[in-house]
Amino acid sequence: MVVVVVHARRGSVGAWTGGRKTTISDLTDSVEIIFTDRNRKPPEHLSPQIPDIRRVTSIKILRVTTTNRLSAGDHVRDVIGKCAQSLHALKLLRCHGMRDDSLRHVYKAVVLSKLLYASAAWWGFTSAADKQRLEATVRRAIRLGLYTADDLTSSQLAADMDDNLFANILNNPCHVLYKLLPNNIEHTYNLRPRRHSLSLTDKTNCNNFTNRLHFKDIY
Repeated sequence: MVVVVVHARRGSVGAWTGGRKTTISDLTDSVEIIFTDRNRKPPEHLSPQIPDIRRVTSIKILRVTTTNRLSAGDHVRDVIGKCAQSLHALKLLRCHGMRDDSLRHVYKAVVLSKLLYASAAWWGFTSAADKQRLEATVRRAIRLGLYTADDLTSSQLAADMDDNLFANILNNPCHVLYKLLPNNIEHTYNLRPRRHSLSLTDKTNCNNFTNRLHFKDIY
């Protein structure tokens, strides 16, 4: 499935649907219209003017649910529900005699990895309420003895994964995301150490991975 993303600003949707009617119809079976302005209500009359293509407000791509409002709320709700089922399975394993240290290993390998799967793609679009729900899921595991209070929180784990991925991109020119980075810049004067030598572009309110890590701890 090919997802067509349209930044619906200034009436551009009408021109897009009319100009690419045939080619998009051959490639897709759904169209997701994403509005970059979250405070603006999407017009209800917008719909794909292409036969046999349904308009959707959310779609799951590689197990990550994305919505037309650039919100991770649906994905967080879905993954928390699946993790709750896994926690129930772990409680059953405890009843059958599995040791606590083994249960903690299983929790980290199965439940925690499921909770933060592909977090680099959606963490920047989470709200404060979404993050609180994720932290509440981890605290529930602490009460069950499956995780310790001294271990990293979900926010800290997501930040560590972001930093590791960003470092891999910086150090690997063959990485698929390397071309999304701005050019390197060399200074002739001494400055305090920075996390990268990339040139700083105009900062926007975009919360995607490269933009978040580009400006993280840079000042």
